[in-house]
Amino acid sequence: MNDRPFSSRALFAVVYTTSVSSVYFALGVVAHRAGGFTPLVFLAAGVFFVLSAMTYGEGASLHQERGGSAVFARYAFNELVSFVAAWALALDYTILIAVTALTVPSYLAAFWSPLGHGAPQIAVAFAVIALVAADSITGVNARRLRSRVLITGADLALQGVVIVLGLALAFHPAHLISSVHLGTAPTASNLAFALPIAVIAFTGLDAAASLAGEVKVTARQFKLLMVPGSAVIVLVYVGIAVVGISALPVHHGLSALGQRHLQAPLLGVVEAFRPAWVGDVLKYAVAIGGAVGLATAAGSAMLGVSRIGYSLATNRQIPSALGRLGGPGGTPFVVIGAAALGAAALVVPADVELLIGIFAFGSLLSFTIAHVSVIALRFREPYRNRGYTVPLSVPFRGASVPLPAVAGALLAAAGWATVVVFHAGARYVGIGWVLGGLALYVTYRKSQQKPLLRRVTIPERALRHETLEPEFGSILVPILGSPLDDDIVQTAGRLAGETRDDVEEQGAMIEAVWVFELPLSLPLDAPLPDDQVQQARDALARAKAVGEEYEGVQVATTMVRARRTGEAIVAEARRRGVEAIVLGAEEPSRLRGGALLGGVGGPLENYVGEITKYVIRKAPCRVILTAPPAGWRSRFGGEGQNDGSRGGREGSAARDGGHGAGS
Repeated sequence: MNDRPFSSRALFAVVYTTSVSSVYFALGVVAHRAGGFTPLVFLAAGVFFVLSAMTYGEGASLHQERGGSAVFARYAFNELVSFVAAWALALDYTILIAVTALTVPSYLAAFWSPLGHGAPQIAVAFAVIALVAADSITGVNARRLRSRVLITGADLALQGVVIVLGLALAFHPAHLISSVHLGTAPTASNLAFALPIAVIAFTGLDAAASLAGEVKVTARQFKLLMVPGSAVIVLVYVGIAVVGISALPVHHGLSALGQRHLQAPLLGVVEAFRPAWVGDVLKYAVAIGGAVGLATAAGSAMLGVSRIGYSLATNRQIPSALGRLGGPGGTPFVVIGAAALGAAALVVPADVELLIGIFAFGSLLSFTIAHVSVIALRFREPYRNRGYTVPLSVPFRGASVPLPAVAGALLAAAGWATVVVFHAGARYVGIGWVLGGLALYVTYRKSQQKPLLRRVTIPERALRHETLEPEFGSILVPILGSPLDDDIVQTAGRLAGETRDDVEEQGAMIEAVWVFELPLSLPLDAPLPDDQVQQARDALARAKAVGEEYEGVQVATTMVRARRTGEAIVAEARRRGVEAIVLGAEEPSRLRGGALLGGVGGPLENYVGEITKYVIRKAPCRVILTAPPAGWRSRFGGEGQNDGSRGGREGSAARDGGHGAGS
C-alpha cells in the first residue's frame, strides 16, 4: 500500500459502484414515498451529493488515511467524534451489503421467478454475501479494481441506454405533473422521509475517501472526479427517475414502481417499454447488469467495512483482536466475517425499506460529521497543504469558511433529524447501535487506561500477531535542517523498525515536522521568505528519504507555524497521537566535575535548554533525547532540540547507544 497502486479510474469505480448501483434498489423505495415527486427528490439529493463530494475531496486530500469522515473528525475534533463517524459507517456498509445481496436475486428472478421471494431469495443473498466476504479476505489489488472499472463502464452504458430509450419510448410530461398533489400525494411526512432516503446512494464517497492513501490522483484528476464525475452520477439518478415515473405513472398516490417492483424497480421500468420486444430484450440485460452491479457494490461496501475496521483497530478504538489481520491478503478477516454475519442476519426479514431507513440514519450522521469536520479544519489547520479546496469560501475570524460545506452540514443534519422523527426502525436501531458502540469504546479505552479523546495508535504489524513486545507505532521528529537530522531520523527509524524476529512485516509512522517560529510582531499567516520555505522542504524531503530506508517505515512530512517551538512540538504530538518524540539535545558539556549529560544523578531538566524543558514537562508521550557531538550548535541558538525520554509526566533520559551525530 505504500506505493499507492490504484488509479483515479479505480477511485471513480468505487464511488460509482456504491453510489449509482444503489439506483437498482433505492428508486423503488423513494418512489414508494415520493410518488410523482421522485425525480425532484433525486435532483435535490444530487445537489447534496455534489456538496458532499467537494467536502470529501478536500478532506481526503488534506489527510490521506483510511477511514473517510472518521479521519476528518479525528484531526478536526477528537477520537470520540471520530469513533462515532466510523461506527455509523460500519453500520451503513453492513446494511449496504445486506440490501445489495437481497436485491441480486430480485433481478435474477427475470430468468426464474421463484428467486424473487421466499427461501430461494434468501439462499442467493447468503451466497452473494459469502462470495463477497471470501473475495475481500483475499485482498483487493489493482487488478481487481481494474475489473470493477470495466463493470462500472458497462453498467454506466446500460443505464444510459435505459434513459435514452425510456425518454424516446415512455416519456410523458403529463405523468410527472398530473399525479402530484403536494400535501396529499405525496404527503408531507412521506416527502420529508423520501428526501434523506435518496441520499443513501452516496455513501460511496466514504469508501473512496478511505482509499485516498492508496490512489495516485493529481489535483486536476481530483477536480475532474468532483465536477464531471459528480454530474454523471446525478444525471443517471434523475434520468432514471424521470423515465421510471413516465413508464409507471402514479395513480391515486401509488405507483407500481414503489409497490410491485419495490425490490427490482429497473426491471419494472423496462418491462413497461413499448413495443414489447424492446422491454423483453432490456429486461434480461438489466437483470444481468443489475445483479453484477449490485454484487460489485456489495464488494465495494465490504472494502469500506475492512478499511473502517482496520482504522478502528489501529487507533485503539476497538479491541485489536477484532481488527486482527490475516489470510493471503493480510486483511482484517475478523471484521469482514462479523460484517458478513451481520449482513446475513439483516437479510432474513427481507424488508428493504426498513434496512434503507436504518442506512439513512448512519449515512446522514457521517455526512454531517464530515462537513462539520472540514469546516473546523479550516480553523485548526489553515496553512496545511490542500490538494483540493472546496470553492466559494468566505473569511471568518481569521479563516476561510467553505459555504458548500456549511450548506451540506445543515442539509445533512436536517435529513438525519427527519429520519429519526419519521422512521421508528431507524430511530431505535440507529440510536441503539451508536449507544452500544460508545459503551464498547469507553469500556475498551478505560480497560486499557487510554484517554477517551486523544489518539492512540498501534502499528499494522501489531494486528498480525496475538502478542508483541512494547514498540512505537508512531514517532514525532522535529527537523532542524542540519546534518544532525539524519542521525535523529535514523534513531527514530531504528525505534520504528524494531520488532521480534517472528514478526513478518516491520515499520511504523514517523511524523517529520519543521517548525517556523514567528515573533509576535508578525501574524502567523505572514509570508515566509522563499529561501526558508525551500530549506524546510529540502530538509523534510531528506528526512523522508532517510527514514524510509528502514523496511516498512513510512515518513509523513509537514510544516507548522508557531510562536514557540516547544509549544508547537507538544501540540503536534497531541494532535497526531504519537507514542514518542525523538529530539536532538544541546551540545554535551562537562557537568559536576566532568560528567556528561545523563551521566550523573539529578533532574534532567537542570541540564537542557528551554525548548527541551518545555517538551519534557508537557509532552503527552515518551520523549527520547539524542546527544549530538561536542561543538554542535543547533538552529535554536545553542539550545537543545526537544527531548528527554519520558512517559506520562515523568522525565528520564533515554539515550540510544550513540545515535547522536558523530557518536
